[in-house]
Amino acid sequence: MRSNMKISRRRFIPLAGGALAAAAFSQQTRRTHGLPVGIQLYMVNADLTKDPAGTLKKLAEIGYSEVETAGFGKLSAAQFRDLLRDAGLRAPSAHLGFGMDDTDKLLDDAKTLGAEYAVSSMLAPKNEGAADFFKNLNSMSADDFRSVAAHANEIGQKTKAAGMQYAYHNHNIEFRDVGDGKTGYDILLEETDASVVKFELDCGWMKVGGKDPVEYLRRYGNRIAMLHAKDFKNITKPVTALFSADRPPSSELGRGSIDYKPIVEAGLKAGVKHIFVEQEGPFKEVSAMEAAEIDYRYLKPLLS
Repeated sequence: MRSNMKISRRRFIPLAGGALAAAAFSQQTRRTHGLPVGIQLYMVNADLTKDPAGTLKKLAEIGYSEVETAGFGKLSAAQFRDLLRDAGLRAPSAHLGFGMDDTDKLLDDAKTLGAEYAVSSMLAPKNEGAADFFKNLNSMSADDFRSVAAHANEIGQKTKAAGMQYAYHNHNIEFRDVGDGKTGYDILLEETDASVVKFELDCGWMKVGGKDPVEYLRRYGNRIAMLHAKDFKNITKPVTALFSADRPPSSELGRGSIDYKPIVEAGLKAGVKHIFVEQEGPFKEVSAMEAAEIDYRYLKPLLS
């Protein structure tokens, strides 16, 4: 985000006074310099599968400096870490199959990778198998979301003990009203332990679900550690079923329905740590790698 304030540090501190001014200047510096542009590697998974090293190097050539992993393909976490290093990339965050695979093994992989955040892309209610979870995905009750919150707290405690931070990543299903005027996402915010559970806000899915990322960043910014910048075309009504035929088609950033300028501004003000581009497939108009370049060119100026 570009700031309109033109106050130098020398002049600013006397005007604001003491420690308060120093804190404000630190925030202004952060907003001026912004964050690096990251990418969720699920977006280019087909390319990664064919040519892991070459794909990572192409992303670095586009300008990306951070990535978020979504599995390691046929490679080990150590092998993937080495490819990232060779490409000049770092992975501060890893999406992991919590609830589907052994938690301790997943956390070991995240530590090997050098990740700071361990993220669940989708999390089932505690003790619910994958088959039942996907069967009931679009009709989860308030109690189901309370069970998800309990599951998240357990994972969060283990992640903290392993020296990392757990974060929950949303889709659109969390924004259905589950009673008493609350959404599933509201229950997750209320029922999870803020000391061990943060959130990775997928702004595109939230908009599809009918909610405003700016509002949530203003209200719950201290809980939201990371953002996914994702766009969809023709968002005209809330859609809270994940595999619904009404789901709007995906789009490159700037070519869809979402203006990311106010979202990025709210995110930087809230203190989000990382922002990752992600686009849902299929890629019909451009290739995934071409989309990654378009998305980078859109987001980079907002973070400068």
